[in-house]
Amino acid sequence: MRRVCVFCGSAEGRRPVYREAAAALGRAIAARGLGLVYGGGAVGLMGVVAEAALAAGAEVTGVIPGGLLRREVGLRSIPDLRVVDTMHERKALMADLADGFVVLPGGYGTLEEAIETLTWTQLGIHGKGLVLLDVAGYWGRLLALLDQMVEEGFLTPVNRSLALRAATPDAALDALAAFRPPPRPRWLGEEET
Repeated sequence: MRRVCVFCGSAEGRRPVYREAAAALGRAIAARGLGLVYGGGAVGLMGVVAEAALAAGAEVTGVIPGGLLRREVGLRSIPDLRVVDTMHERKALMADLADGFVVLPGGYGTLEEAIETLTWTQLGIHGKGLVLLDVAGYWGRLLALLDQMVEEGFLTPVNRSLALRAATPDAALDALAAFRPPPRPRWLGEEET
């Protein structure tokens, strides 16, 4: 593992523990000599994790659509800020650049990125791990929903196991390093993704 993609909110949330976890994750990524890939923002938890990683000496790559950069939400101080045209391009490039994913608290965008990434693993589009950093139980209800999907026959136990959970940044990075995707055929060809 060389680079970790972090999905997280463009807001900081109401509780200081979210900001603290984002900063700790940025430092932990740097301490392991890993690079950070993230959504390129200067605001919210995105800005916190990036600033902490940069301050601790990590290589940081931001990927942001030009429309968001023009609205002054991009972190222009990072040496590797890649500007793309669309949100779809952003997600695809972030996935290509990263070897695994950690998800901090966030809103619709964070949730959508996490679920799409899990779907890509399920379909065999990539074999990269995803860990929900469960700060103060933030992801507990989502994980309960995934369990309900298994109970109701919409998700197999093997695919449910793709959504990993960790309580600390170090535990999240350990889980990513240990992740091995289950063997599966690739459902879609390169031209279909």
